[in-house]
Amino acid sequence: MAMAAAATHLHSLSLAPQKPHLFICKTPYQRPLFSLSKTLTPIPPLSKTLVTALSNNPISTFVTSNNHDPDDDFDEKPREECGVVGIYGDQEASRLCYLALHALQHRGQEGAGIVTNHDNVLHSVTGVGLVSEVFDQSKLDQLPGDSAIGHVRYSTAGASMLKNVQPFVTRYRYGSVGVAHNGNLVNYEELRIKLEENGSIFTTSSDTEVVLHLIAISKARPFFLRIVEACGKLEGAYSMVFLTEEKLVAVRDPYGFRPLVMGRRSNGAVVFASETCALDLIEARYEREVAPGEVIVVDNTGIESSLCLMKHVVPKACIFEHIYFALPNSVVFGRSVYESRRKFGEILATEAPVDCDVVIAVPDSGVVAALGYATKAGVPFQQGLIRSHYVGRTFIEPSQKIRDFGVKLKLSPVRAVLEGKRVVVVDDSIVRGTTSSKIVRLLKEAGAKEVHMRISSPPIIASCYYGVDTPSSEELISNRMTVEEIRDFIGSDSLAFLPIDSMKGFMGTDSKNFCYACFSGNYPVLPTGKVKRVGDFLDDGLSGSIDSFDEGWIHGTKNEVGKTINSVKEEDEVVA
Repeated sequence: MAMAAAATHLHSLSLAPQKPHLFICKTPYQRPLFSLSKTLTPIPPLSKTLVTALSNNPISTFVTSNNHDPDDDFDEKPREECGVVGIYGDQEASRLCYLALHALQHRGQEGAGIVTNHDNVLHSVTGVGLVSEVFDQSKLDQLPGDSAIGHVRYSTAGASMLKNVQPFVTRYRYGSVGVAHNGNLVNYEELRIKLEENGSIFTTSSDTEVVLHLIAISKARPFFLRIVEACGKLEGAYSMVFLTEEKLVAVRDPYGFRPLVMGRRSNGAVVFASETCALDLIEARYEREVAPGEVIVVDNTGIESSLCLMKHVVPKACIFEHIYFALPNSVVFGRSVYESRRKFGEILATEAPVDCDVVIAVPDSGVVAALGYATKAGVPFQQGLIRSHYVGRTFIEPSQKIRDFGVKLKLSPVRAVLEGKRVVVVDDSIVRGTTSSKIVRLLKEAGAKEVHMRISSPPIIASCYYGVDTPSSEELISNRMTVEEIRDFIGSDSLAFLPIDSMKGFMGTDSKNFCYACFSGNYPVLPTGKVKRVGDFLDDGLSGSIDSFDEGWIHGTKNEVGKTINSVKEEDEVVA
């Protein structure tokens, strides 16, 4: 009865959405989870929508955001924005969190932070740079306690300001709370404006701060219902871990865009992480995924509750986790990343064969798909490109500019493998096309007789609004050119992408549970108002007006945007 009264109270708040219901939380990967109520309330189907931005500008007029110079930067791939970790019940929580963040370093290299709880006080250390640069023994000594949350951050913005590095910690009338967030909110501006009108003061430009403000103004009890109320107002992608003086709470959005898994150490400590590779490093046994729409509360009695208090639709997990973001040794969305990438390579060999002498990969993310291609094609796989792992994000260029300097700094061709050979080179994606053209030229200059590009993903034609940094649609070469035009632009002898239907066929019955918006423009959650695409504004440390962030925003109300898009017949079914 008290729970029902609290839920009713949430509905009375000015910023509250419809009254939250208690649902049986099901996941396509695991058994149904415990719920406070087995009475389901029907949810109206959500229509998919199609948003595609096309440009007729010639490729020479491409403009890149953040003062990006394509001649100098090898890393033009889509980027996952961050990784999160949560640990409860281990006296070495901060050090385990530090190690787990090391395992997730590929998800963010420009900022890291850890928050611990000791004697009902939250201790925080954050910094700009790699995990090993932010933390040393003295910093970890400042983080006592048996519970911790951690975050690694990636930002393409001009300055990775310290105040934007997570986890964020704030005090409010009921105590303190820290949060680490992976994802991106598509209704960030709308929420921030309402909060500012009601007196909230923002100190960062991060959409994560909105969540803390929503929790702070909530009057719901117990604490996890404040999180539930806050999440009920969020739209978009969020996998979050919260830390208070007493509890660790893990939450995943109803669509499950971004991954979040749960494990347990031999001493009973509960661990949450963005990928299972983090669990492996700290010897935590993988138990299951945090289900889309699920709230898991952990305290000194163990897992206090595993609830689904938000509407739960068909999951739309990010397919790019299996193509590029996650490490191959991780299990993401219930599937082995290694097996997915190997199969993608096999599909390419079957559907886009070509006579060749050797198969090579663009390291590191193309390696597993290249192995799959080579095995299926019966052609030797060799290391034709060697990647340097000792190049930072900035470096001093020679005064006499060298052509393709950025690529040559990171990739070195092996002439003994390439000279006089017909080469298939497998990469995970083509974004702007500038890097691919340089790689093709690099291989041919090293003596390759023919260069055939095979891409282990479908063509990327649309930007992502769910926590992945992608260029604007006008910059995406597959949104501007046909496959043959791209082949001509990059200079390869042939070019083939992974067919999306074949990829879905491999996923089988799970295929409907993935988001393919970057390949189709069909967005599961339609952005409302102005939507900040992560990484496109010039300085993400500014705390000024959000009106100054003009790059990569969709303008207009939800209804106005809806009038300009094409409806897609398929509707999301509601999962009980």
